[in-house]
Amino acid sequence: MAHSPSPIRSVCVFCGARDGAAPIYADAAAALGAALAREGLDLVYGGGSAGLMGRVARAAAAAGGRVVGVIPKFLLPSEGTLAAIDELIVVDSMHERKRIMFERADAFIALPGGVGTLDELAEQIVWGQLGRHSKPIILADVNGFWRPLLTLLDNMRDQGFLHDLQPGVMQVAGSVEEAVALATRGGMVDAGRVARSNPETHPRDALRSRR
Repeated sequence: MAHSPSPIRSVCVFCGARDGAAPIYADAAAALGAALAREGLDLVYGGGSAGLMGRVARAAAAAGGRVVGVIPKFLLPSEGTLAAIDELIVVDSMHERKRIMFERADAFIALPGGVGTLDELAEQIVWGQLGRHSKPIILADVNGFWRPLLTLLDNMRDQGFLHDLQPGVMQVAGSVEEAVALATRGGMVDAGRVARSNPETHPRDALRSRR
């Protein structure tokens, strides 16, 4: 008997502990937090108060959303925590943090961030590619931030190191509002390629369609 997809109740947001070089990143983080709250979705995030992490959590809490933070003990002095969040889980390691974030989330949205954000995102892509989960993974491509990663994935495939991504593994959104919409409906990807929500902004897609 086929099982119908479970409803999305919580979204884990991967993002940086810094604000980034352009104000658009901070604005996007705040917009995402508010959008999740409006949709009645719990926010699961890295637990800190700094950078985009703090902004997405503050915005979600201010809009009436439920916020769950997961942070390792050793990051407490540098990243701090927010009193306004509903649940703070303090763990012993980064591995435990990622495990709990995975368990508590029904979908993932990646905002811009550094290597920590990339590590969290890459792990979920790998698990999805290997069939270990089917939770939606959405890249919020704010200011074209994720395009170099998409180019790298294309190059990995073209050089014979990466199979085509399985349908449904990952999708790219042009705005945080679209990212929430894609996460809640479990957006699909084009067969064998990472789907872009706005193909005309990615000229390489026209070439791919002819391969």
